[in-house]
Amino acid sequence: MPAFDFVIIGSGMAGAGAAYELADGARVLLLEREEAHGHHTTGRSAALFMESYGNEVIRGLTRASRAFFEAPPQGFADYPLLTPRGCLHLARPDQVEALASVPGVVEPLDKAAVLAMVPALRPDYVGAGLYEADAMDADVAGLHQGFLRGAKARGAEIRLNAEVTGVARRADGFVVTCASGESFEAAAVVNAAGAWADVVAAMAGVRPVGLQPMRRTAVIVDAPEGLDIRAWPAVIDVDEQFYFKPDAGRILASPADETPAEPHDAWADDMDVAVCIERVQDAADIPVRRIVRSWAGLRSFVADRSPVIGYDLETPGFFWLAGQGGYGVQTAPAAARAAAALARRRDLPSDIVAEGVSAEALSPARLR
Repeated sequence: MPAFDFVIIGSGMAGAGAAYELADGARVLLLEREEAHGHHTTGRSAALFMESYGNEVIRGLTRASRAFFEAPPQGFADYPLLTPRGCLHLARPDQVEALASVPGVVEPLDKAAVLAMVPALRPDYVGAGLYEADAMDADVAGLHQGFLRGAKARGAEIRLNAEVTGVARRADGFVVTCASGESFEAAAVVNAAGAWADVVAAMAGVRPVGLQPMRRTAVIVDAPEGLDIRAWPAVIDVDEQFYFKPDAGRILASPADETPAEPHDAWADDMDVAVCIERVQDAADIPVRRIVRSWAGLRSFVADRSPVIGYDLETPGFFWLAGQGGYGVQTAPAAARAAAALARRRDLPSDIVAEGVSAEALSPARLR
């Protein structure tokens, strides 16, 4: 059987990032059950980078990721990974007090300034807003493919159509078996299986961390006729009841739903699509004559909504890289470096620690 230092299960953003970092000095095998990388959550992202988004751990990982996004290694990506977008945190008159809870560097906007920024908003809907100038559009595919290409260039072996059907513990590591019948020895297993991470853990006889996949819906609609939307920021309801933003000349919108679901290939529910359109049209004069496209993805959380990155204390060699929720893209560079350091049993990188993130805050031990 081929022997590896790390077998990584799942080639979404988390698994690809871990493969990229770990392949620099280790023997890595990356296994993906689908016929394409990023088929599930990674490929269905809203593609925003926002330092205000998420809890303290998420925001720390996001801040620690910005340098990589802004200046990736030579040859990593063909185009910039971040492009200016900005984000308008929008409040109705009855929501204005909630604006005080938005963290990060934001600029207060009165009603007139909000309407000048996004003319399609309905004047009677708008109370006030906050503007986050440093919010960016992220090139999700560019980041993901850069990780995969870089991992391969560093010697990682990457396999598609490689569904894992068994993870057997043994004295010196694991044997990972695929549906094809192939088996691979590994000193450590990295569980980056997204919504299926608890399922993979069960194969290895590892206690679950309580991962809950949540379905989120998105739609693409045409922009209002006669309006140039290219300079619009992303618009997010301050209580996260909806958001919308320009997307390749059209508008991407979501009701920001979080519907508990079992791990599966998610699809958009007609009722969620209708709720999305209703909420957006309540806030803005955006006529919707057709749904250009709709989809859904699974955002998977544990109880405290922070990622789970670290070795399972009850099962030596079983490494968790899961629970990224809806923040897996914006935190990916720092999360990959954190995972590689902890998987090598080293301290977290100092720049990540400087942003207030600790190994204890990421460890699966906190959930036991």
